This record gives sequence, structure tokens and C-alpha cells, in this order.
Amino acid sequence: MSEGKNRASISIGDEVEVVQKHHQSSRELTQGIVKRILTNSKTHPHGIKVMLESGIVGRVKNIIKD
Repeated sequence: MSEGKNRASISIGDEVEVVQKHHQSSRELTQGIVKRILTNSKTHPHGIKVMLESGIVGRVKNIIKD
């Protein structure tokens, strides 16, 4: 899934799965709601960096569709 690599496909309020920096080797995903989009560029090869409502910062791996 490459949708997490395109900033245009992520909106504040979306439910997403992110990988935190210290979980990159294990690829452990954390689920949450996007509070802020931190990456300014249109795309990023490792995923757009976001802050979740819980305060967790990570790169989007999956966007959860209803």
C-alpha cells in the first residue's frame, strides 16, 4: 500500500496505522486518529509523518477505510 506515502491522501481526522521511529525494525504498527500532518512535502518514500490525537508521532503505513 503506497497511499501513506502521498500527503494528499491523508486528512486530519483520518484513522491510520503508523510506525513509530523506535518500532521501525520490528514494524510494529500503532493505530490512531490524525491530529497534525508533519511532513511538508507532497510525498515521502517511508510514509508521511503525522501526529496522532494521542500525541504519538509516526509515519503512515495504512489508511483505515470505513
